[in-house]
Amino acid sequence: MDSTLLRYVARRRPVRWRLLSAVAAGLLSLAGGLACAAEPKDVEAGRTLFMQATTPACAVCHTLADAGAAGTIGPSLDELKPDANRVAQAVRNGIGVMPAFDALSDADVQALAKYVSGVTGGAQ
Repeated sequence: MDSTLLRYVARRRPVRWRLLSAVAAGLLSLAGGLACAAEPKDVEAGRTLFMQATTPACAVCHTLADAGAAGTIGPSLDELKPDANRVAQAVRNGIGVMPAFDALSDADVQALAKYVSGVTGGAQ
């Protein structure tokens, strides 16, 4: 149900239906916001890549609270809040003193990019 239909139903029904409609609208809004959220297994895969499965590990250079990383060579990802595309480009091509991670598969790059952008609040 879209919000217009929910408002229509709320005006036409008793109080319990209005309450139900308000709850349904809230759940729909929440579901819309979670549509891009990563699955827990994807988050764990991204965290593992960030912490140890890359050489050098991302955590050596970058600060990322979710991973408990406090690197100071690269930017703080918590402050930068990069979107997934920006992370993927940096991982694939390198940037500044950061090397390109050619050994990572496309799936690994995407998992890492989604993880970093997801936990920092960057766009997916």
